[in-house]
Amino acid sequence: MVIFQLKFVTTPNCSQVKTLVRTTSRQTSFLEFVSDSLCRKSSVVQTHSFISYPGDWSQTILLVKPDWRCWAGVVTRGLHLVKGLCGHCKKLAPDFETAATRLKGTVPLAKVDCTASPDTCGRFGVTGYPTLKIFRNGEDASSYDGPRSADGIVHFMKKQAGPNSVTLRREADLEAFVNHFDASVVGFFSGPDSGQLAEFLKAASVMREHFRFAHTIDMTLGLKHGVDTERVLLFRPPRLSSKFEESVLRFTETITTHTLRRFIRDNIFGMCPHLTNENRDKLKGQDLLTAYYDLDYLQNPKGTNYWRNRVMKVGSQFASQGLSFAVANRKDFVDELEEEFGLGASDGGDLPFVTIRTQQGFKYTMREEFTRDGKSLERFLEDYFAGRLKRYIKSEPIPEKNKGPVKVVVAESFEEIVNEPEKDVLIEFYAPWCGHCKSLEPKYKELAEQLYSDPNIVIAKMDATANDVPQGFDVQGFPTIYFAQAGKKDQPKRYEGAHEVKDFIKYLKRESSHVPVVSRVKEDL
Repeated sequence: MVIFQLKFVTTPNCSQVKTLVRTTSRQTSFLEFVSDSLCRKSSVVQTHSFISYPGDWSQTILLVKPDWRCWAGVVTRGLHLVKGLCGHCKKLAPDFETAATRLKGTVPLAKVDCTASPDTCGRFGVTGYPTLKIFRNGEDASSYDGPRSADGIVHFMKKQAGPNSVTLRREADLEAFVNHFDASVVGFFSGPDSGQLAEFLKAASVMREHFRFAHTIDMTLGLKHGVDTERVLLFRPPRLSSKFEESVLRFTETITTHTLRRFIRDNIFGMCPHLTNENRDKLKGQDLLTAYYDLDYLQNPKGTNYWRNRVMKVGSQFASQGLSFAVANRKDFVDELEEEFGLGASDGGDLPFVTIRTQQGFKYTMREEFTRDGKSLERFLEDYFAGRLKRYIKSEPIPEKNKGPVKVVVAESFEEIVNEPEKDVLIEFYAPWCGHCKSLEPKYKELAEQLYSDPNIVIAKMDATANDVPQGFDVQGFPTIYFAQAGKKDQPKRYEGAHEVKDFIKYLKRESSHVPVVSRVKEDL
């Protein structure tokens, strides 16, 4: 790693700056943009460290004690706030670097190391890493909450670069805007002084990060779509056009940010959206059936819609029963299909995989081949709604012997052991590779040995990487420990105390439904 510090007290010579920047990296698209930006500023005192890693970060810039006035000349910039040893920061680094290259000349990206610039990060309320923020005209506009892949960052930030709502003046402008890969929200208004236009623009400024907006004050542009008064239309992507649903929807309420957001949220995806890693968070919170196959709208739109239309045809028969539908590219979800549903890449051949994931986290897979007439999918849905399907649970085999002091739990035995109604259970969710889990292991075993003679308390553990974690147990890191009290199995409590034997016993004495029977105590508790 090589760090070059450039301190500008007066206006630097642009050619000198660019020459120096070019010597720091073989690939300098992002650095050159920043040097251009600096050259355009006058009498700005700031210190920049251009930081070059052997691989991942060759095109990114580390801002040390930046003067934020320097950020005022560009509409939008992306800022990545990191901490030196942060694992998630390192994971994001190559995608952020790739995005910086692809966004050259459109949206500049930068990063701040919070270990070197704690005041800067504190100023913007940074408490976790990495934190990504969007700056507009030198001001902290919002936190970045889009996908953290290169494609996702590029797609998201390109939306930030333009106006909140695109002005349409001709019919060709309208056609070009709605003929897009994503959905379009278009407002038709009577003139620049329209009160509804003002509300529309206000709503667009709030929702621009997630949706595409355009407007016109030429009402004749809407005649083709039956618009004869001020109106907002939602155009679904042409690639998803289908006889099973409308492609253009009318918003009929008075425009406010709240009403327009609700309308878009309820209608933008339609009956069977294209599920991607970028939009999947917007589809959470519902029972969702997904058909995975070789989906490719760029190279094979006809073949892609062949299977989607069959899903929609069958799905329309069950539309009123609370299940949503989607299609997805199998290649984008290979790991998830294997890890979460037990479906290998070779399973099914060219036919779609079909899965259901409910709001409660229950998972189901269609084991019968997807037939071209849709009958197998119809049978699968009939069995699902009739409650005849067996849930898919990722689980290790139930141990043949489980007589040790720490009971080994797998997903298939979780209900029997952890949710035993008469027993208090302390369960550790661990990962085999976790160093903290390995450090805890001897202490946890000693705890179990001391409580082994107590018939009312179970000390247990489960490999959370090899087994599905049930709903109600939020496991984001390792080890995570929960206490499931007898008679209150629907209210598990996360253990937040220290990881010493005496601390565990003190906790159990306080929380258990029975007084713990401790057979051996090494220290005075």
